[in-house]
Amino acid sequence: MNTKQITAAVVLFAAAGAALAEAPYPPETKFVSTKTRAEVLAELKQAQAQGLITNGNNYPITVQPRSTLTRSQVISQLKPAATDSTYSGA
Repeated sequence: MNTKQITAAVVLFAAAGAALAEAPYPPETKFVSTKTRAEVLAELKQAQAQGLITNGNNYPITVQPRSTLTRSQVISQLKPAATDSTYSGA
């Protein structure tokens, strides 16, 4: 009796697994490119020249804006902040 029940359960589970395996999730959609290989390579070279492409795990890529201040202007801005600090330590 036990072997009949075990066999029936195995057949039932196999049928349920096969039924679920038929429908891929997410549904597959065919990809159609609208660009040529030359256009993609040109975009890659442009992105590499701008520093937007990295090797390794250095994500996210952020482009640092260039400063318009000179070194002496930055130092003069830092001097008042160093003397008027409200930080009292831990």
